[in-house]
Amino acid sequence: MSEGPVDTGAPSRSDWRPRHNPWAIAVTVTSAAFMEILDTTIVNVALPHIAGSLSVGPDEATWALTSYLVANGIVLPVSGWFGSVLGRKRYFMICIAMFTVCSLLCGLATSLPQLILFRVAQGFFGGGLQPNQQSIILDTFPPAKRGAAFSVTAIATIVAPVLGPTLGGIITDNISWRWIFFINVPVGIIAWLAVMALVEDPPWAKAAARNGRLDIDYIGLSLIALGLGSLEIVLDRGEQDDWLGSPFIRTFAVMAILGIVGAVCWLLVAKKPVVNIRVLANRNFALGATMIFSMAVVLYSSAVLIPQLAQQQLGYTATWAGMVLSPGALLTIFTIPVVGRLLPLIQTRHLIAVGFVILGFALFYAASITPQVNFGTLAFMRMFQTFGLAFLFVPISTIAFSTIKPELNRDAASLYTMFRNIAGSVGISVATSLVTEHSQTHMAYMAQHLSPFDQPYLDTLARNTAALEARGVAATSLARTADGLVYKGLLLQSSVQAYLDVFVICAVLAFLIVPLTFLFAPSKAGGRRPAGAD
Repeated sequence: MSEGPVDTGAPSRSDWRPRHNPWAIAVTVTSAAFMEILDTTIVNVALPHIAGSLSVGPDEATWALTSYLVANGIVLPVSGWFGSVLGRKRYFMICIAMFTVCSLLCGLATSLPQLILFRVAQGFFGGGLQPNQQSIILDTFPPAKRGAAFSVTAIATIVAPVLGPTLGGIITDNISWRWIFFINVPVGIIAWLAVMALVEDPPWAKAAARNGRLDIDYIGLSLIALGLGSLEIVLDRGEQDDWLGSPFIRTFAVMAILGIVGAVCWLLVAKKPVVNIRVLANRNFALGATMIFSMAVVLYSSAVLIPQLAQQQLGYTATWAGMVLSPGALLTIFTIPVVGRLLPLIQTRHLIAVGFVILGFALFYAASITPQVNFGTLAFMRMFQTFGLAFLFVPISTIAFSTIKPELNRDAASLYTMFRNIAGSVGISVATSLVTEHSQTHMAYMAQHLSPFDQPYLDTLARNTAALEARGVAATSLARTADGLVYKGLLLQSSVQAYLDVFVICAVLAFLIVPLTFLFAPSKAGGRRPAGAD
């Protein structure tokens, strides 16, 4: 399906090649994006330490995360427009520089209001990194080599959210929470210098800036800011504030609906919209956005749920809970390049289908664990999941952009990244909410068996009493202590069962996506462009 002719006055895509090594460019821009993606999860495990250091409550400290996500979510879909106004390379360098400065300021913050202000600025400038990184890679590599190039992006996108809690736990436990921000400074400086030396805007990007995309779409910008900013607040604060039971959440939910619906309607009729959402009329891109949304839901929710299960239910420290994810991250690093090599040999949609099938079985396997699960089993469970995820990002990204015209890469990359990041927020919020609700449901069901007429309960009580007597516990507290052990066991069982329920739900989602993969036009990376590409 065509997006319509666009006359930029620039040379065609096939006439231009970057002056520097494309792989050096890919690694450079991906290092900047990796730094930003890492910051979406590295703060999570440090929130209790931040609350104690700044003398605020845990609930207030979460605004350090919410503020970043809100600012980040607002900028993502309009980052392509900023690139057009300022020049893509210039805008990318501004984002790296200011993200680095804001990271330093976050680490130096002496109060929560200061930290929130600097996190808002950090999220605002960080939001421009991922879409522009993807757009630069799209323009740097010809379609035949994009699969391999997206392997670099995939490692950052999948490994960074996994590495975040691990690195955050190690730094927070052994140094200080402030260093989770300070570590961005040297990375940012090196990335900025490398981008300045290696990256260049292609002719059509320069022409787009010259041809006057300077008119500010105030209405579109305002509606996007209202809708996506409110949505991020709902998703991040909903679980803590009882969702629609809270007037605060209801207000922002209404604002999110009005903003998003209004933005879609406006962007469809505006003469110079801040982002061209008509790119979603392309079948491959629309399906790709749906696939990456589904993948991100599972990626981010599982990256939070598994460490949470290990810490809250199994007694792991923040460092060891993060270490559960590390073997899976290493497997991803080795698997993604292999998948990239398979792209020219196997139909891309078939690889995507295989990835979702593997992911579904991996999640069903995760639903079979018990409260006695050991570290090795947890690590293998995560490795099984990341093996499936490794089959998804590169093929989905490759086929999604296979029929997009070069002059629309900016808008497509912005929307694609927006879908992925919003999916992360949705996955984390829904998963944690489901764990809470299912824990309560399982506990209510199990509590019915705490009755003098239930023989298994009586037998367990008797075993606990005998064990306590053997330890020398006073006879006056035997009954109460034995009953407390039974209750503690029920809490553990109900909580673990709730996590297993969420794994099953994610598995069903993965399997439901499989039939949709066959709606993609048949293609192999580097092969003939599917019908409708022009």
